Amino acid sequence: MKILVCISHVPDTTSKINFTEGDTKFDTNGVQFVINPNDEFGLTRAMWFKEKQGANVTVINVGGADTEPTLRKALAIGADAAIRVNMAPTDGFSVAKQLANVITDGGYDLVIAGRESIDYNGGMVPGMIAGLTDANFVNNCIGLEIDGTNAKVTREIDGGKETVSTSLPLVIGGQKGLVEESDLRIPNMRGIMMARKKPLTVVEPTSTDAETSSISFEKPAPKGAVTLVSADNLDELVNLLHNEAKVI
Repeated sequence: MKILVCISHVPDTTSKINFTEGDTKFDTNGVQFVINPNDEFGLTRAMWFKEKQGANVTVINVGGADTEPTLRKALAIGADAAIRVNMAPTDGFSVAKQLANVITDGGYDLVIAGRESIDYNGGMVPGMIAGLTDANFVNNCIGLEIDGTNAKVTREIDGGKETVSTSLPLVIGGQKGLVEESDLRIPNMRGIMMARKKPLTVVEPTSTDAETSSISFEKPAPKGAVTLVSADNLDELVNLLHNEAKVI
């Protein structure tokens, strides 16, 4: 079984976010980048298929050379090979189109993507990949079993979960629950050394028009000052809730 795991190169949630050029571009200075958490759950599940069923696992990213350390980390975790599509990601459709071209040429049986990335939270790429490659698709995936060309997939739905049967080729949008957080892997020294020798192929993008563009970004407004009211001053509390907070 050939598995392709889509890896997004995203800012660590502890990084301080700023914008440049009139709030039209994300400022990467001083920002630590990591594997998108939803993708990391998928990569860990792919490692299980590699170890238990002999699957071959390739990771892929659409981005510039600055994303290669993130791909190398995925190789150190255990992926067999990596592919970088040499293009700055502009929108969800252009990314999905580039990934779909690689998937079609590579003949992958299973494509594991994160439900969404934690930077732009578009949540559109996995479904677009399935549509462009004519593969089956299950989103919000929290469980996955493969038996030959058949798959049993559990997904999160409103108020519970649903288990469905489908077949390969399959694209899933994975999330927390696909594996336990305790199962996530930290690269060890042996994995890091081996990752240096594993192939990282750079492919040039095909021509794709961006369907959307970002006009501007803005950070959430800072929280207002906290007003402290004495516990025995209920009249003042009622006054503030009524006239300032306007909740009563």
